[in-house]
Formats: sequence, structure tokens, C-alpha cells
Amino acid sequence: MIKDIFSQEVAQEVISRINKLQPDTPRQWGKMDVSQMLAHCNVTYGYTYEPEKFQRPNAFKRFILKAIVKPYVTGPKPYKAGVHTAPDFIIRDAREFQLEKEKLVANIEKTQKLGSAFFEGKENFSFGKMSADQWNTLFYKHLDHHLRQFGV
Repeated sequence: MIKDIFSQEVAQEVISRINKLQPDTPRQWGKMDVSQMLAHCNVTYGYTYEPEKFQRPNAFKRFILKAIVKPYVTGPKPYKAGVHTAPDFIIRDAREFQLEKEKLVANIEKTQKLGSAFFEGKENFSFGKMSADQWNTLFYKHLDHHLRQFGV
């Protein structure tokens, strides 16, 4: 069962895990360092809160995303270690650890405060309209995957 990122308790649990990270926390799999991972997690919130900063997928790509990727991203099955990521989510350049960490914590807090009612039926940049449960799964599963990647 996916935990409820919209609850204050779960949001604080995730933030506590983030606060255990250090700039030199080693990854257990993948290519990103911890600062890049934090920036990578912030892309999800960028898509949500600042979609104008990204190029919207064309109609064919949106169809593929909705038909194939959305069920995987919003379904209960955890991501596997080393799973491929979408090009917009690949962070190759160096990032400032503290800045990315603060931004991610602020994004989680904002999401929790907005609550599930705000997300019910809200349009997703790539996947179209989604239920609050689908948004919850998208947010929590992604964060949990990457926090486990760094052992927290």
C-alpha cells in the first residue's frame, strides 16, 4: 500500500528521510549523485507547479505516456533499481545540495498543504487528468524509490 503523501505525518516522514542525506551520501545504484537526485525529484514538482517551463509532449507521445507509462508510474508496484528515466528527468550537471534539498522539502510541504482535494481531477503534464490517488502514488513512489537509492 502506498503511503499518503498528502497527510502531514507521511510528508514529515519523507522530509525526515531527506534530512538524513548529506552531500556525500553514496548511492546504492544508478548514476546520479545525491544532489542530482534531489534535483531529479524536483522535476516532478516542476511539471506540476511550473509546466510552462517544459516543452509539452506532442499528441503521439502523450498517447504513449498515457497508455504505457501512466499505469506504471501511478500503479502500486515499486520501481526497480536502475530503471530508465525520461529525458527531462535526467540531471547531468552538478547541482547545489542545500538548494535542491530546500526546494524539494518546500515542494513536499506545498503538496501536503494543498491536499488531495486540490489534486482530484487535476491535469498532469504528461498523463492527463488524474485522481488524487494517482497523484499520491506518483509523488510518494518516486520519492521513496530515490530515498531508498541513497539508503534513507
